[in-house]
Amino acid sequence: MPQLACLGALLWGPPELRFAALAIGMAYAGLIFSFLGGAWWGIAAAAPAAERRQALGWLWVAAVMPSLLALAAWIPWVFGEQWPEPSLAMLGAAILLSPVIDARLGPLAPRWWLALRVPLSLGLGAATFAMAYV
Repeated sequence: MPQLACLGALLWGPPELRFAALAIGMAYAGLIFSFLGGAWWGIAAAAPAAERRQALGWLWVAAVMPSLLALAAWIPWVFGEQWPEPSLAMLGAAILLSPVIDARLGPLAPRWWLALRVPLSLGLGAATFAMAYV
């Protein structure tokens, strides 16, 4: 919902709200994406010891990437760039692709996990991506 409100503000709000809508939308996408990485980390940590040692090396890396990508998305603004289009597009695309990791979790994730994650990722990812081009 926050992302849709920000997108609505960009589409129909007064120009004075533009910067706030972009900043809030980018922050929200980055926070939720980072939270998802934390969830993946928790799933990896809860896996049986044998699976953690043998097959989950990729998941530890995948779990850290959302936070690093969210941080990288802010770097252009730190250096004074005025338009965050590439950052929003990167975050939106990464969120849209995140169900690929969820699908690879297989039996480690709860049965309901993928059914929850796909619509949430598609909604947040599409709204974030759309914000990049409004």
